[in-house]
Amino acid sequence: MNARLVSIILAFVLYLTMMVYIGFRYMKRNSNSGDFFLGGRKVGPWMTALSAEASDMSGWLLMGLPGLAYLGGMKEAFWTALGLVIGTYLNWLIVAKPLRKCTIAFGDSITIPEFLTNRFKDKSKILSAISVIFIVLFFTIYTASGLVACAKLFTSVFGMKYHVGLVIGLVVILAYTIMGGYLAVCATDFIQGTLMFIALIIASLVMIFTLGGPSEAFAQVSAFGTKAMSGDFGQEMQAKFLANQNYGAMSIISAIVWGLGYFGMPHILIRFMGIRSNKEVALSRRIATVWVIIALIGALIVGSLGTVYLPQILSPVAAETVFSASIQKMFPAFIAGIFLCAILAAAMSTADSQLLVASSAFSQDIYKGIIKKDASEKEVLNVSRIAVFLIAAVAFVLALDENSSIFGLVSYAWAGFGATFGPLILLSLFWRKATAKGAIAGLLTGGITVIVWHNLKGGIFDVYEILPAFILCLLFDIVVSLLDKNKDEQMLQEFDAYKKMAD
Repeated sequence: MNARLVSIILAFVLYLTMMVYIGFRYMKRNSNSGDFFLGGRKVGPWMTALSAEASDMSGWLLMGLPGLAYLGGMKEAFWTALGLVIGTYLNWLIVAKPLRKCTIAFGDSITIPEFLTNRFKDKSKILSAISVIFIVLFFTIYTASGLVACAKLFTSVFGMKYHVGLVIGLVVILAYTIMGGYLAVCATDFIQGTLMFIALIIASLVMIFTLGGPSEAFAQVSAFGTKAMSGDFGQEMQAKFLANQNYGAMSIISAIVWGLGYFGMPHILIRFMGIRSNKEVALSRRIATVWVIIALIGALIVGSLGTVYLPQILSPVAAETVFSASIQKMFPAFIAGIFLCAILAAAMSTADSQLLVASSAFSQDIYKGIIKKDASEKEVLNVSRIAVFLIAAVAFVLALDENSSIFGLVSYAWAGFGATFGPLILLSLFWRKATAKGAIAGLLTGGITVIVWHNLKGGIFDVYEILPAFILCLLFDIVVSLLDKNKDEQMLQEFDAYKKMAD
């Protein structure tokens, strides 16, 4: 083992040790399920903002998106990034304050399924059960993308076998999520979000000036694209670049509608519920928006300039390692190791949040809400920790395929959440006449549409599944709610009271 590899390993060990230590420190602060799942609604604006965005972006920010840009997909990558910026801002602007207020007004809810059940007075618990099923399903897929990112990172940096890297990533994520809960996740996400942000800024600036400045750098990228389209770098690369040239209106719409996903992301919505005060939302919104804009620009630059910055041509399968390969070229070993931890940070910050939200949904809404209503707080916490382990285990199985695409896995899960929960959240906050039957109809329609549409190809089915599923979910929710003559008077009165509450 050479000195360079030892230095990188040392950086990784120090970073991972710090993350687990944070989980251990916060373990003593979880006196009840409200603390474990929502931090007692006492998290400040900076930690809320960075935690929300770090858990939002996941490993695809430093691997999936740069890999897409590397393969000539700058058009797709750009329009996707634009949709995410718009979605981030609107989510903070439209949803954050009303959601925190509404979850408090309707039974001081601490999970999304519990909130929907309380909001729509669903005594049958059908809405809660379906919500949990979709949360566990899509978060398992999402968590698998984070594990794939960890495995690809360890493979590209250490030459480690893919499955060994997968196990290491799984163990570390499980360790501090099970121990620390929401506060540990927010604290580690704050650190990880900062590291991701700094890494992208420095890497993009170094690449630009190493290549002779912005004009010269992008001129070289353009020349590379011309060669790629001529077939100089192989048929697979040629196909990718040619497809980018035919990027039309339908493709642009599919990319921009990624922004719709934000309204239904439980791991982001839960940050709005946990912030200390609605008065601090505006500051969090500004921090989050600036972070997202700069981080996405950095990811696009690293991916596109990686084509000419790196001495070797990455294969389409290895394209998602463009950031890690560039970092290793530009920095001494230990510094490179620190910045490479940003990839691990991106993957871990999302996986931990997803595991926590999924486990809380099961333990709070299924176990205590349906199976054992008299379960103690300690029992609920223990069930939640077991659920974290089981969900992570299934995600691990899904991630075993070495050819898994981080971007592809995230895309599927993103559509699943955005189209099932997004319309329900918006209607629950702003439409008085929404009912439980309407919510159930919308939830089922959105989830089923995503799954079916995702597996159909060609023609109209090339449109990203989040768009048709979101529209159908919204439509079915509204129509069934209007047809539902049995409006719950208590629900209507509580909604009116919620609207009159001060922020």
